[in-house]
Amino acid sequence: PGVSPQPLSHPDGVPAPVQGAGTPSPFAQAAAGGAADTLVAFGLPEALGLVGEHAAGPLGRAAIQALVPLTDPVRIGTELSLVGEAIRLAEAGEPLAVAPVPELGPVLDRLRLPGSVLDGPELVDLRATLGAMRMLAGEFRRVAPRAPGLAALAGPVPDRRVERRLEDALAPDGELLDTASPALAGARRQVVTARERLVRKLEALLRGMDPQTVPPGAAVTIRGGRYVIPVRRDSRGRPAGIVLDESGSAGTLFIEPTEAIELGNALREAIAAEAREALAVLRELTELLRPHHADLAAGHALCVRADTVAARARYAHAIGAGVPEVGPSGGPLVIRSGRHPVLLARGGETVPFDLDLQPGERTLVVSGPNAGGKTVLLKSVGLFAALVQSGVVPPVGAGSRFPLVTAFFADIGDRQSIADDLSTFSGHVATLRHVLDEADAGSLVLLDELGSGTDPAEGGALAWAVLEALTRRGTLTVATTHLGALKTLAGEEPGVVNGSLEFDGATLSPTYRFSKGVPGRSYGLSIARRFGLDPAVIARATERVPVQERDLDALLREAADRERRARERELDLEAALARTAEREAALAREREAVEAREAALRRREREAERSAKAQARAYLLEARREVEAAIETARDGAEAAAREARRRVEEAVREAGSHQPAGAGGPREGGASPVLEPGARVRLEGGTVGQVEAIRDDGMLTVLAGSLRMVVPSRLVAERLAEAPAPRRADRGAAAAVESRVEAAPLEIDLRGMRVDEAAVAILAALDAAVLADHPSLRVIHGKGTGAVRERVHEVVAGDRRVARFALAPVTEGGSGVTIVEFRR
Repeated sequence: PGVSPQPLSHPDGVPAPVQGAGTPSPFAQAAAGGAADTLVAFGLPEALGLVGEHAAGPLGRAAIQALVPLTDPVRIGTELSLVGEAIRLAEAGEPLAVAPVPELGPVLDRLRLPGSVLDGPELVDLRATLGAMRMLAGEFRRVAPRAPGLAALAGPVPDRRVERRLEDALAPDGELLDTASPALAGARRQVVTARERLVRKLEALLRGMDPQTVPPGAAVTIRGGRYVIPVRRDSRGRPAGIVLDESGSAGTLFIEPTEAIELGNALREAIAAEAREALAVLRELTELLRPHHADLAAGHALCVRADTVAARARYAHAIGAGVPEVGPSGGPLVIRSGRHPVLLARGGETVPFDLDLQPGERTLVVSGPNAGGKTVLLKSVGLFAALVQSGVVPPVGAGSRFPLVTAFFADIGDRQSIADDLSTFSGHVATLRHVLDEADAGSLVLLDELGSGTDPAEGGALAWAVLEALTRRGTLTVATTHLGALKTLAGEEPGVVNGSLEFDGATLSPTYRFSKGVPGRSYGLSIARRFGLDPAVIARATERVPVQERDLDALLREAADRERRARERELDLEAALARTAEREAALAREREAVEAREAALRRREREAERSAKAQARAYLLEARREVEAAIETARDGAEAAAREARRRVEEAVREAGSHQPAGAGGPREGGASPVLEPGARVRLEGGTVGQVEAIRDDGMLTVLAGSLRMVVPSRLVAERLAEAPAPRRADRGAAAAVESRVEAAPLEIDLRGMRVDEAAVAILAALDAAVLADHPSLRVIHGKGTGAVRERVHEVVAGDRRVARFALAPVTEGGSGVTIVEFRR
């Protein structure tokens, strides 16, 4: 019923020897003696088997299966720390790689004996171990910055030349290679030569014999290690020689002819010489390894231990477990998201549980209906503690903490024994006696269905006394029960707390959710009613329930309802908080997107401004060069006109450097409209400069801008410019070229307030200007309104072959009131 933990490895830190095939492990030996019954009741062997499935080799699996709980907190912490480092490596995608090693117990024993010679397969096993040792040493060097504890395990590895010598001498199956030694290769050639001479001689004898002397299909064969030929027993012409065998029917004799005996002897001598050379090579290889016996033994053990560490880490990483802490005896027991490893391995939904017992809380009484999960919870607590002290990370979450357990005790299952003449109750009493005799403040005691198997009143009284005694001596105890009397113990005995596995009263099905501080209802009569028991019987049974228990059940039902409602409110609140967080995240993402678009827009505006200025300056400088050329060629003495033309160009250059580029200007502020007449020079909103060609009755103007003619509303005239004297004919062409190149086309045109036909004319002119200015796009502001202007604009740009695509602007840039037109490049 109880077991004290055993050491995981020798005190000097070297792992315990791995048991070979047919040798029971320490755990199995303890279990056979009855001391490990408690760990078996927890399910420790089955859980260790699940962990062992992650080992690289059979020795690693066997070593994990042989683990038993440790009692030294330093060594427990070391094992868990190593596993924790390996887990972090796996989480980073760089798991510790370990190669499996073969069983070497008998081989190392023979290697230690002076004069012994290992055979080929044994040497191959040692070569594999050397390779695994070298690989592990490389892994330790690789992970040293992130896993210093693992790196500190590294030990010496024999010189690489030893391994190369074995590689040159041995095939994978242990057969010696010809490269093992020149003498061996020469001996093997002698064997081949001798065999070929002998076989050729025998084949020649067969061909020269009478066909009646040899059986059909006769060929050279081997009998008793000698090469022979078959002949008929009744043949008179059979050759002289030694009869070495006969056929099953005795009708054929196998003879080594006298003529071939010398050749056969020569072959046997060559074979013997080969064997001597092979033995010499095996002896030389064995002597090469003998000085490294200690390093090989330690390296082999280290490879097995590293395999167990890597397997434990792979298991913990696969189940998403967190490395727990181990505190002193009597400390708190904290389990986060605990799941039974066997149930977890079977698949399906596993409901995790949380348990928190502080140092002053020494006894947990778990109550509730049958099939609610009480026994699974009980076993899980003991199994988790045993696994942790065995250096294995159980299926628990981060933040779990276990006290050091110096001895495990359990009373789980039916203790009835016909052989020992024990009833169920007698078996439980025998176990309780042992627990009360041996358990102390460092023990963990698990009692399933305490007080069952006898009269409920007496069983409840006995269970009360047992829990009271264990609590007062500080023993960490977890007990399950159906007895109502034990549910009130927590209110009378300090250090005792209630707990329950929840049960859905509506569906009468377990939820497997653990609640601390509230005892559970039994639901016995409710379940009987659910299964159709006679209502009259149910009613009579209800009447027979003691008033005190009925009142307790009513209180528990009310507490469960309050807790259920509180949980529902908590879930609703969590859902609302999650929705709020999701909305805040969406708003944050939208805000970031808007800010990014605004930043991109500002960046494009700055780039467009710089580009427009650069283009304007380039056009003006080019125009200036053309004007200079025109002046140079105009030799009619019109110097005044030339100077005036140069002045106008220089003035335009200065204005291009000081004014905003096309698209950056806005409407003028205040002031009356300038007086206009045909021939007046004007600047339109947006910066375009042109000459009024005609004024229409409807207030529209026909404006010439270089080679472009556009019709615009008179309200778009920003200012009237001072007239310049008309240049001579030769200069007028140059000036026109200046205007056609200098005036930068707008990046944006505003059509708001225009009629549909006015907008069509304006957009055509703007398209022409933008294309001539080599703008990549044009921003058209048409407003939302009725949508008629927008539709006309879309018709115009859709039919223009220079337009690559057009679309409404983003919401933050005007939306349906603005169309962005992109030109073909």
